Amino acid sequence: MKKPDFKVIGFDADDTLWVNEPFFQDTEKRLCELLAQYAPAEEVSKLLFAIEMQNLSLYGYGAKGFILSMIETALKISNNSVDQTILEKVVDLGKELINMPVTLLDRIPEVLDYLSLQGYTLIVATKGDLLDQQRKLSRSTLAKYFHHIEIMSDKKEQDYKLLLSRIGVNANEFLMIGNSFKSDIQPVLAIGGYGIHVPYHTTWQHEVVGSTNVSSDRFTLVDSIADVMQILRNGKNS
Repeated sequence: MKKPDFKVIGFDADDTLWVNEPFFQDTEKRLCELLAQYAPAEEVSKLLFAIEMQNLSLYGYGAKGFILSMIETALKISNNSVDQTILEKVVDLGKELINMPVTLLDRIPEVLDYLSLQGYTLIVATKGDLLDQQRKLSRSTLAKYFHHIEIMSDKKEQDYKLLLSRIGVNANEFLMIGNSFKSDIQPVLAIGGYGIHVPYHTTWQHEVVGSTNVSSDRFTLVDSIADVMQILRNGKNS
C-alpha cells in the first residue's frame, strides 16, 4: 500500500476491535440444542439464517434483531407449538448475548496508542444496534481514542460517502481497517478510499465473499492488527 497523507483512519468494531462472532455462534449452537426435539441443528441454523436475511430490512444488524429472529425460528420450526418455557430460554439466550463481556483482540490498545501518537484522527465505523454498540464501546474503554463514532445501518458505498461527507473528509484521505472484506474494505475501495483487511478466524456467512484478491496500491491484507503499525511506520508520507 502506498502511504498518502491520511486524515482519518476508520476502524470496524466487531471482530476488529473486540470479539463478537464467536458469541453469536455459541448462542446459535445453544438455540439448536433447545430446539433439537423439532429439527436437527443443521436445519435450525439454515432456517435461522434465512429468517435473519428476511428481517435485515426490518431490524437491521445486531443482537436485538438476532433475538427476534431466534424467536421466529423457534415458532416456525415447531409449527407454532414450541413450549413457552423454551421461548423464555430463547429470550434469556439473547439477554446473555447482549451482556457478554467485551474482550479486546490482541494488541488493540497498543495499535490505537501508536496511531494516535502519529497524529492520525481515528474513528469507529460499525454496523449494529445503537444501544448495543454504544454499550460495548463504553465497556471496552477504547472511546478515548476516537474522535467520532458512527453506528451505521449498513456499510455500502453510499453509506461511506455520507459518513465522509459528515466528517468533511475526501475518500482519498480515508483509510478503513476491518475484518469484513465485504463491509469494511470493498465499498471503501470502490469510492476511492484505502483499506487494510484484517481477517478474523470466523466470519458470519452473510459477510463471506467469493474472493478477496485485490490488486490495488490502495489495499493491503495483513495477518494481524499489529501489522498496521509497520505499514504506517514513521507516520504520514513515509
